[in-house]
Amino acid sequence: MKVAILLGSTHIGGGTYVIFQHALHLRRRGWDVTIVTQQSATNADVSWHPEAATELVFRTFEQIESESFDVAIATWFKTTYWLHKVQATSYLYFVQSIESRFFESWNQAAISFAESTYLPRLPVVTEARWIRDYLSSRYGTQAELARNGIRKDIYTEEGPTIQPRVPGRLRVLVEGPLGVFFKNVEKTIELCRKSSADEIWFLTSSPGVTSYPGVDRVFSCVPVEQTAAIYRSCDVIVKLSYVEGMFGPPLEMFHCGGTAIVFDVTGHEEYIVHNDNALVIRKDDNEAVIQAINSLRSDKELLKRLKVGALRTASSWPNWETASEEFLRALDKLAKLPSESRESLASFSRVLGSWYDSHAIAQTESQGRCIEREQLRMILSSRAFRILQKAKRLPGTSLAMRGMRKIKRVCRA
Repeated sequence: MKVAILLGSTHIGGGTYVIFQHALHLRRRGWDVTIVTQQSATNADVSWHPEAATELVFRTFEQIESESFDVAIATWFKTTYWLHKVQATSYLYFVQSIESRFFESWNQAAISFAESTYLPRLPVVTEARWIRDYLSSRYGTQAELARNGIRKDIYTEEGPTIQPRVPGRLRVLVEGPLGVFFKNVEKTIELCRKSSADEIWFLTSSPGVTSYPGVDRVFSCVPVEQTAAIYRSCDVIVKLSYVEGMFGPPLEMFHCGGTAIVFDVTGHEEYIVHNDNALVIRKDDNEAVIQAINSLRSDKELLKRLKVGALRTASSWPNWETASEEFLRALDKLAKLPSESRESLASFSRVLGSWYDSHAIAQTESQGRCIEREQLRMILSSRAFRILQKAKRLPGTSLAMRGMRKIKRVCRA
């Protein structure tokens, strides 16, 4: 099978890591895999994942113009608008989250632009049950499920540490990028500082971060194989994201002998059980987060019990070879299903892309209002939209119209 996997970014991140792991397995199983990016990817760009840097083939869209593939796979909402650039027999969508939730409520244009990617007839594989259920209930899409695996050769209870855990002291770890509202990292650090935690460590994918107020140790853009030593040095990861597909870091912490404190965000239910292997807090109940940290600091038996439960969960979780074999079987099945044509996807991308580029007007946050909504109403009443309504026989027009109707519903909200 010759596969083109469209990648939005080669930068360090959980979603990219998952894609690389699946791509490596497909390649090792004899598939011809090409990672397709907008800009040329260098070894330095992918150095954080050494195996991907040395084993995977990276090409730009220009470099594959003359090639044909059996399957082209979108992996991020924007990459669905690039699918038509690839000549393929079948087009698929790997949905790792509902990415319309990555935008704040004022940004209705971006929300609709992301949500509209679930409209084309693209067979879907996803990593979490909640995403599968969402696509089924909202769009009638019957997605295949392939859970993420874990590197059990790296994430182990025993192994090197940065600094050994100290009995009677609580060392907490905060993980995530700065400046991303739905990752909620800044607020998480603030709450940890208000708790009785003895030490706060911070692991981030944000480049160049060497220190942070109130944090004892900072680790920036750490290669995958070195992260386990950080986990083994800490007792609990405090991860208070607002949006997740399927949590990776808490599961990695479980394998390394620690526990977690998380919000009741989508995706946590895949393996996190309150008061068994972690503590689950209602979203934005900040006082409860502080109390949870304090309880782990004062109640040694609670901390011990949660760590035991976390290791029990870890022991039953599949490794990447098993998980990616599920992914392979899903792709093999989905590739046989009908999907949109290249011509149809090109029309859909052109219409929705043009609309978004022209009408995603920046909001005026200081005045607490969004000026996009009037722009959306303008496009819906425009001559271009009326022409589009009449041109129902053009390839891709039905898809574009469904996208526009989705946008129209957003405007009415």
